[in-house]
Amino acid sequence: MSERAWWQEAVVYQIYPKSFYDSDGDGVGDLPGITSKLDVLKTLGVDVLWLTPIYASPEVDNGYDISDYRAINPRFGTMADFEHLLAEAHRRGLKVIMDLVVNHTSDQHPWFVASRQSRDNPYRDYYIWRDGRDGREPNNWGGHFTQSAWSFDAATGQYYLHIFSPQQPDLNWENPVVRQEVRQIIEWWLDKGIDGFRLDAINLIAKAPGLPDNRGAGRYIFAIEHFCNQPRFHDYMQELHRAVFSRRDMLTVGECADLKVEDAIAVSAPARGELNMAFLFEHTDYYNAFGKDAQKLKEILTRWQTGLHGRGWAGIAFNNHDQPRVVSCFGDDARYRVESAKLFATLLLTLEGTPFLFQGEEIGMTNAVYATIEEYNDVQTVNLYRERVAAGEEPSAVFEAVRATSRDRGRSPYQWSAAPNAGFTTGRPWLGVNPNYVDINLEANLADPASIFHYYRQMIALRKATPALIDGEFIAQAAPAQLFVYQRVRNDARYQIVLNLSDTTVEYTCAGQRLIGNYPATDKQRLQPYEAGVFALE
Repeated sequence: MSERAWWQEAVVYQIYPKSFYDSDGDGVGDLPGITSKLDVLKTLGVDVLWLTPIYASPEVDNGYDISDYRAINPRFGTMADFEHLLAEAHRRGLKVIMDLVVNHTSDQHPWFVASRQSRDNPYRDYYIWRDGRDGREPNNWGGHFTQSAWSFDAATGQYYLHIFSPQQPDLNWENPVVRQEVRQIIEWWLDKGIDGFRLDAINLIAKAPGLPDNRGAGRYIFAIEHFCNQPRFHDYMQELHRAVFSRRDMLTVGECADLKVEDAIAVSAPARGELNMAFLFEHTDYYNAFGKDAQKLKEILTRWQTGLHGRGWAGIAFNNHDQPRVVSCFGDDARYRVESAKLFATLLLTLEGTPFLFQGEEIGMTNAVYATIEEYNDVQTVNLYRERVAAGEEPSAVFEAVRATSRDRGRSPYQWSAAPNAGFTTGRPWLGVNPNYVDINLEANLADPASIFHYYRQMIALRKATPALIDGEFIAQAAPAQLFVYQRVRNDARYQIVLNLSDTTVEYTCAGQRLIGNYPATDKQRLQPYEAGVFALE
């Protein structure tokens, strides 16, 4: 690309406010807590802060069930607290983007409260209501958090659609009034001075005409074929772009499930006028489900890097609030925790696309594991456990299954220090702190020049100083199976990235001048376990 936008050069840091820093001792992170930590984020070198939902919410799904889009959840603070955070971030040269959750609302949102009052009220068509079929749900769609994607409302005798929990009814984007309401919400926050949005579950907003059954056997079939990447999704994004996005200097990134390369191009190609970028999930979906497979990871990333280059743009991440931590599931969070955490920093920051860090990855935080179902907060984990046990499955086996996939693994409180509760709170934390905070914490990282934090800081600085690492061509190189070797090339500048995705030593000759690496010195004939290096080639 001849001229890059600011959001292509930026590094984004995701904050999960509930788990970041608690300023008032109630056990829940808050907006003043974030404000108090801006300086360390500036030191890290990130450019943009992404706040997961801070709106008013019953918190059935930790804020992704919004009851008022123009109010702050009082557990996080006040609107004045948000405005102060925004001003202080901007004063430091940090931009702020917010989560925009408009596939669904909370069932306590005034729109839905009114919608369920009668079949003929003005808000009925804000949501997707249908009659049952033969005494059962309108179709066989399964939900993300429940067996059925439908719930029956006895007062009006119809079912409403919820791709997620029953407390998160889906909005009806076919209704132009709903789309106008969404535009007004977006403009209201932009007028406050925020710098963009991450659009949650955004490619689920369009449903197939007629809501046909999913294919397959069984009463409920979870298949996204009829509510993901539907043609009308692109119409809606283009409409938003024309009306709002194109008129502002802002970042827009879509959380888009089940994307193929061509889908991502359709969403992010500038000429189409939709979003700046879409998140890639194929690599994280793969290793979360199937574990370590270096060859598969290389194949997925190479396909995306070559397929999008010059045609679209992506948000790149290896961790977020819905995923386990990559150092635990693909790296080695015991013997080689530091090395593998630095390896994934190297990978993240040398791929084309806008890199997104999730709080804690810059200090090597690992997955949290809890001993009982009562210790879990994640609605998905708890609902699946209850449904399967109620259906007669053995509780201990169900617990092991849901624990292995729980989103709470990556949501544990940030580990600031070796003080009680990792320095996160003086109260009782809303979710248990990982016991390894005594050794893994920011304070210890800051004191150690060879720490993961300082490595991230150096990698971010290298990326910003090296245009080829931002938008240069990606060229995969032949290498042994355990290694991921590729070049980034822009004009006459050429860099080679060498990554050992295994816990074994691998023979390989590294060419060029090493600019950075995660071992004190590099033997150019072999790579140590989880060794990573960036080399400038002649």
